[in-house]
Amino acid sequence: MVQSINMAGIRTAWTLLTQPSLLRPDIVVSDIRALSWDKLRSRGIRFLVFDKDNCLTAPYASQIHPPYTSAWTSCLKEFPDRVLIVSNSAGTNDDPDFQAARAVEKALGARVLRHIEKKPRCGREILQALQASPGEVAVVGDRLATDVVLANMHGMTSVWVQNIVSRRGDNLVAAALRDAEHAAYRMATRLGL
Repeated sequence: MVQSINMAGIRTAWTLLTQPSLLRPDIVVSDIRALSWDKLRSRGIRFLVFDKDNCLTAPYASQIHPPYTSAWTSCLKEFPDRVLIVSNSAGTNDDPDFQAARAVEKALGARVLRHIEKKPRCGREILQALQASPGEVAVVGDRLATDVVLANMHGMTSVWVQNIVSRRGDNLVAAALRDAEHAAYRMATRLGL
């Protein structure tokens, strides 16, 4: 699958110049195995939204990254029917007839959002699909400028996964932007921002 240009991300870049705090995650974990379901519930979280590529699966793959199988199974058990996968590939207009979305749903056992706006602008579509209020939702993903900003722009809890699954097969633009995000985060942390 080939991803088209993320115009929602480009439009949001201008917002980030005046509101860089939107890039700051509420929670930082190494990968999904480090998530605490109890801690999320104690924050009032009832619904989980996961990015797919490089958070749950290798880029453009449908199967869970094998080391994450136990954590993913636990997540689906702890939040039955309250997990949604939101991708900027599967479930978008880049996904003809939503074939990739259906393959991911079958492989991962969770619903994939069909959405018009790409992340970080699809917050309303997420809340409508979940029939949830923002304070009940946590967004988990590997990208500060899409996943974390999505959550923060829409009043949801943002969870940043620092370690990606694989660089192999990754979108080159997304990989370069992720590297820049990591560098900016390290610098902001060193400066105490």
